Amino acid sequence: MGDKVFVAGATGAVGTALIPLLVEAGHTVYGGTRRADRAAALEASGATPVVVDVFDAQALRDAMVRIAPTVVIHQLTDLPATLDPALMAEAVVRNARVRIEGTRHLVAAAQAAGAKQMIAQSIAWAYAPGPTPHTEDDPLDLGAEGGRRISIDGVVALERSVRGVLSDTGLTGTVLRYGQLYGPRTSNAQPKGASPVHVEAAAWAALLAMRHARGGVFNIAEDNPEISSEKARRELGWHPALRLSQAAMQAVAS
Repeated sequence: MGDKVFVAGATGAVGTALIPLLVEAGHTVYGGTRRADRAAALEASGATPVVVDVFDAQALRDAMVRIAPTVVIHQLTDLPATLDPALMAEAVVRNARVRIEGTRHLVAAAQAAGAKQMIAQSIAWAYAPGPTPHTEDDPLDLGAEGGRRISIDGVVALERSVRGVLSDTGLTGTVLRYGQLYGPRTSNAQPKGASPVHVEAAAWAALLAMRHARGGVFNIAEDNPEISSEKARRELGWHPALRLSQAAMQAVAS
C-alpha cells in the first residue's frame, strides 16, 4: 500500500510529470493548486485536487491536517511560461517570495499534519564561482547582486527551511537542485543552459528521493562540465535518461 502524498505545485511542469509516476507506484496523491479551473485536469491525472493558496497559511494548514500526508513534495514556482525577459524582473521577486514565504508555510503545515518526509525543488545554477563541476558541498553564490541575488536569497531560505527546522520534528528534508528544465510544459523544447535536465527525469528524481533519500541535497542534471549529479546516481539510483514511458511506468510499479 502506498503513501499519502501532497504535491504543492501539482499543475506545474514537474508536478504534471510527477503525478502519473506517483499514481502508478500506488500512492494516494493530493494535488495542490491555487486555481480552481485546474481541478479537473488533476482529477483526470489520478490526483485529488486541493485548491489552496500557499500564502494563506491557515487554509494550507487546515488542508494538510485534513489530508494527513506522509510525504509533502514542494514543486512550486511562479515564473512566466516562456521566461520572457520583459517579465522576468517582476517574476524573480514573486518566485523568491514563493521560496521564502511559501516554503515556510508548507513546512509549518507539514509539521502540523505529522508528515514524515518533505522534498523540495531548488536550482543547480546557484553555486558561487569556483572549480567545476560543482558538487552539493560547494557554497552558494551569496555574493551575487541584482536579480540573481534575489533568486539566491530565495533558494537559501527554501533550503534552510526544508533541511533545518524539519530535523527537530520527525520530518526528513530533501532538496533537489534541478538544472534548467526542458521538455513538455517547460519553456524549452530542447536542452538549454549549462546544466539541463528533462522535466520527466526531474519528476523521477522526486519519486526516487521518496524511496531512497534520508535527507540532504542532490544535484539533478544531465552530464555537463558545470554540475556533478554523481551523488543522485549513487544514492537515489537516478539517471538523466529516465522518462514517463510505458516501460518506465512498469518499472515503477514493480
